Amino acid sequence: MLIYGNTPRDIRRMIWKKKFKLLTTILVIAVAVMLMGCTIGNKKISPPLQALDKFWKTLGSGENQTNKIQSTVE
Repeated sequence: MLIYGNTPRDIRRMIWKKKFKLLTTILVIAVAVMLMGCTIGNKKISPPLQALDKFWKTLGSGENQTNKIQSTVE
């Protein structure tokens, strides 16, 4: 027997009485999560992956192009 505080049964009963508020909160959170993924009119074009292209080009050419690239970076 609990003297102080609420039992889990009491907590469940209080939540069930306020089910409208609970369902509204869950619905608002779900709509916010869905809208975060939307891009209406703000379509961003991601830049191409240039590092991977350079890697495959260097690997396939058979030449040592890494020294040329490093000298231009510095």
